[in-house]
Amino acid sequence: MDILFKNISEFEVNDKIEGIFIIKSSECRTASNSKKYLDFTIGDKSGEINAKYWNYKEGDEEIYTPNTLIKVRGSVTVWQSNIQFKIDRIRVTNKHDKVEISDFVPSAPNSSEEMYEEILHYISRMENDDIRKIVETIIDEKSEKLMHYPAAKKNHHAVRAGLLYHTTTMLKAGEKLSEIYKFINTDLLYGGIILHDIAKIDEMDASELGIVSDYTVEGQLLGHIIQGVKNIEVVAKKVNADKEISMLLQHMILSHHYEAEFGSPKKPMIPEAQMLHYLDILDASLYDMKKALSETKEGQFSNSIYSLDKRRVYKMKVMNEDE
Repeated sequence: MDILFKNISEFEVNDKIEGIFIIKSSECRTASNSKKYLDFTIGDKSGEINAKYWNYKEGDEEIYTPNTLIKVRGSVTVWQSNIQFKIDRIRVTNKHDKVEISDFVPSAPNSSEEMYEEILHYISRMENDDIRKIVETIIDEKSEKLMHYPAAKKNHHAVRAGLLYHTTTMLKAGEKLSEIYKFINTDLLYGGIILHDIAKIDEMDASELGIVSDYTVEGQLLGHIIQGVKNIEVVAKKVNADKEISMLLQHMILSHHYEAEFGSPKKPMIPEAQMLHYLDILDASLYDMKKALSETKEGQFSNSIYSLDKRRVYKMKVMNEDE
């Protein structure tokens, strides 16, 4: 029988399958004959399936762990009326497999490379040398992880490259608002937008799949706001930036959560910081609303959205053009 390349949702009993999947869960178990085997749940963008690997070797459970991408070959079987996947061959993926990670984990709608270039474009337009040097230096230091880091563990933009997506949408919105509020210093605004959450890279431990395993010790003790302020202080001295410029950028980061209970000991005291705060709130809340609506049928209310005080949002029915 020919080897097939299918999404999990297309699997049929007796199919011989070869493909790349993500391990959702993994457990080493012992069969009735006392032999060990690996019990998996594997998935792709179409769904997931239980899988068994009977050719267990000592130490395999340390290799094939959750959130690992694997290439497998095997067959689709039935056990107690449920389809399973019997794995005959398995290995961890490598660069030669040319994996599109977005096929396996929730990801930002735009490519990381495209979004990173957008950020560099905004930096290149900054006229103030000190702001540009500070932002350039920090972005360059964080660039590798920035390509895949989410903006949160659970809430808004908690997807692969979500931090880049959150940043670029805020930059675009900030640019439009600055055309109305012309007194806004765009160098300072863009700098604050780019740096306001950048220390989440230090606050959280995330894999290349954009999945956060935990918060770092420093992240738990300090949080990304204090870490972000520290980064600016250090880099500003490194590039010999003006003291006031450094202070203003630090204030942008320090005040962007607005309330002390959310980590901001100071409220915005400059217009650019005020705009940053509301851009952040707007982008985060609309993202969560859009996500909830994508999982809701027309004419119905979504599930409660935890980040929005458990509000439920209504999905409008599509209006016909002649209505």
